[in-house]
Amino acid sequence: MSDKDGFAPDVDSFEFSEENRPLVDEILAKYPQDRKRSAVLPLLHLAQRQHGGWLPRAVLDHVADFLDMPKIRVYEVASFYDMFNTEATGRIQVRVCTTTPCWLRGSDEIVQACKDALGIEVGENTADGRFFLREFECLGACCNAPMMWIDDHFYE
Repeated sequence: MSDKDGFAPDVDSFEFSEENRPLVDEILAKYPQDRKRSAVLPLLHLAQRQHGGWLPRAVLDHVADFLDMPKIRVYEVASFYDMFNTEATGRIQVRVCTTTPCWLRGSDEIVQACKDALGIEVGENTADGRFFLREFECLGACCNAPMMWIDDHFYE
């Protein structure tokens, strides 16, 4: 996919941008030097934001090399956690929690409203590549169910 399709392109190489270098340094400062691999989650979040919502292999490889980690460990993290995308997705992530507490409080209706408003099904992108809709596992705020997560903002 290319930029003209509205999606971040697949790339052969990746580096954190000059704009993000202070954030990288801030993240790394939170961990002892001999435990810098612990920064894998926040660095993957930052890399995904920088790359337009997803993590192609070159991005995963860069994070692994940057943290002196085996690449497979970074791939495991990126494929295990639902907040990471290893395929091109719309730049704006619309996530609706559909686990039991949210479902009991009407999350199905929210999913349907999103489908209707965006004109897509769960797991799809809008044609312009702007939005991606997904069902999401627990967002950890069951007392405020139902929950939505749009980019970095939570809605109860």
